[in-house]
Amino acid sequence: MANTKRQLSEAEREQRRRHDRERLRAAAEQLLSTEGWQRWVRTRSSNGLARYSLTNQLLVALQSQGRATFVAGFKQWLELGYYVKRGSRGIRIMAPMPVKQRDRQTGEETGETITLFKAVSVFFQEQVEALPCGEPTPLEAPREPLTGDSHAHLLPRLVAFCESLGYSVAFEPITGPAGGWCDRQARRIVVDAAVAPNAQLRTLAHEAAHALGDVDNRHRVELDRRRA
Repeated sequence: MANTKRQLSEAEREQRRRHDRERLRAAAEQLLSTEGWQRWVRTRSSNGLARYSLTNQLLVALQSQGRATFVAGFKQWLELGYYVKRGSRGIRIMAPMPVKQRDRQTGEETGETITLFKAVSVFFQEQVEALPCGEPTPLEAPREPLTGDSHAHLLPRLVAFCESLGYSVAFEPITGPAGGWCDRQARRIVVDAAVAPNAQLRTLAHEAAHALGDVDNRHRVELDRRRA
């Protein structure tokens, strides 16, 4: 006998919607704390999460405690060559759901579509393992870390340039994959102190571009992320 999924009552649907709203509120409030902000920065720096909206990045950062660098649904993980570990609790994010509009009287499609959102579960890289057969898809692009100090003499000049834009620059130990970040509200740039000087220079140049874009925006000059 085939299993039939029980339809939720209107009260149960409203309870789910209330939980989803509470989850979004809690994720947004995390940005008000230093720890929550840093968790989101680590999440945002991951290429594996760049395709997700700001809202979903906040939800992933909150529910994974900033550890997620790649998330996917249950079936997507199987297609990538991984399986979700037993007992793993999914991260709830909001997925778009296009709905075709129908005429109220005739029931026929009007040709218009609206987008609603529903909560779905995804899992991050620590919750999966490679399938015993086949070759799993790499979750990160191959890369070599920058080493050496051949360009270390340029660091003070670039620091001075950032300070001329009104930003302070700090070199501090950073946990996670992010090599640094630019906090536009605090007007502060942080670079990982544990990496080689050449790597620090690359990161600082990247964050200086964000700072420069901020300065131009304040002067009403359009300078998007790509142009910066």
